Amino acid sequence: MSKPSPAPLAERMRPLSLKTYIGQQHLVGEGKVLAQMIQQQKAHSLIFWGPPGVGKTTLAQIIAQSLALPFYTLSAIDSGVKDLRAVIDNAKKQGGALLFIDELHRFNKAQQDSLLGAVERGVITLIGATTENPSFEVISALLSRCQVYVLQALTEDELKAIVMQALANDTLLQNYQVKIKEWEALLNLSGGDARKLLNLLELIVDALPSSVATISNKMVQDIVQQKMAIYDKSGEQHYDIVSAFIKSLRGSDPNAAVYWLARMIEGGEDPKFIARRMLILASEDIGNANPNALLLATATFQAVEMIGYPECRIILSQTATYLASSAKSNASYLAIGKAQSLVRQTGDLPVPMHLRNAPTKMMKNMDYGKGYAYAHDFENNFVAQEFLPEKIINTKLYDPGKNTSEDRMRAYLNHCWKEKYGY
Repeated sequence: MSKPSPAPLAERMRPLSLKTYIGQQHLVGEGKVLAQMIQQQKAHSLIFWGPPGVGKTTLAQIIAQSLALPFYTLSAIDSGVKDLRAVIDNAKKQGGALLFIDELHRFNKAQQDSLLGAVERGVITLIGATTENPSFEVISALLSRCQVYVLQALTEDELKAIVMQALANDTLLQNYQVKIKEWEALLNLSGGDARKLLNLLELIVDALPSSVATISNKMVQDIVQQKMAIYDKSGEQHYDIVSAFIKSLRGSDPNAAVYWLARMIEGGEDPKFIARRMLILASEDIGNANPNALLLATATFQAVEMIGYPECRIILSQTATYLASSAKSNASYLAIGKAQSLVRQTGDLPVPMHLRNAPTKMMKNMDYGKGYAYAHDFENNFVAQEFLPEKIINTKLYDPGKNTSEDRMRAYLNHCWKEKYGY
């Protein structure tokens, strides 16, 4: 009988306590919220939100080990209402249980509703993990009963520390004398995902011609090209493919865009994930160069929710090719970035008196709203007046892009504000 294959390196190296856990110090550092929860052994329902491979599942398992509660785990990809009900029934018999749900964002409303009552009554203490914004994907009633903790992308130093910890402590890797000469290929190919990084390391070590080796960028790239999968819908290459898709849309190449779209469809990607990314791009990269792009992307997201696969692939393709073929502008995106930076630099500047609301007589007596000119009382519905705080008057944050639509906007703004938009 052949020996069973060992678990992947990422699973073998999964920390069992915070002593060997690397990263997320804002949550697990001394005196921080999760460290205190584990120390006090008092858990509440919570949701971990962050990119793949930053320690969400590991933290859930560490919390579970610290509590004297039965622990259940479900994956939203292959679990349904029936599985949830079985866990809830067992939890009732056991006086409560901790339930970890991976990829919580993939549970539909009916599945989340079936969980809500058990969470409300304390039968289930929920730990959810998601790569998607919970406010978009988790029903408000369930979200209000959970504390959301944001997990940050791992730093380069943290990723290196995870690799060195594996080389030093894994019983199988200890059979090799491995030195890492160059890190760039390992870090770039893993994309900040610690699980992917460790499994990539194991792939490289398994392919070494001898037990003594120095890992270089070229060695990593050569081995990866030979052995890595084209697309892994479980998340290994998830962000690489969607990155290529978005960059193709931004780069106005409908052929590449529809190719990467097909790669995601064939890989079983969540259609709402694709639609949401196009919705963001429609504003960030097209914006006022073609306002219809945002309308179409919004309608696409709604249509995908109603129709689902396989038919929604047609709608996704229509929108992808439209966005790729549209004029581009990131002027609105740049404007909000400049505005936020200015706010951080200047703080809470007072609102000018003529712009303040004056709902009471006292406020009117204090000159709230005094001097405000109502635009519609003037010719062409415009009158020049200052709308920014005094300290930053005449600041220009929005600079229209160079395209037909925003050229018209620039002409209008130039007519109104020659000192800001007089080219």
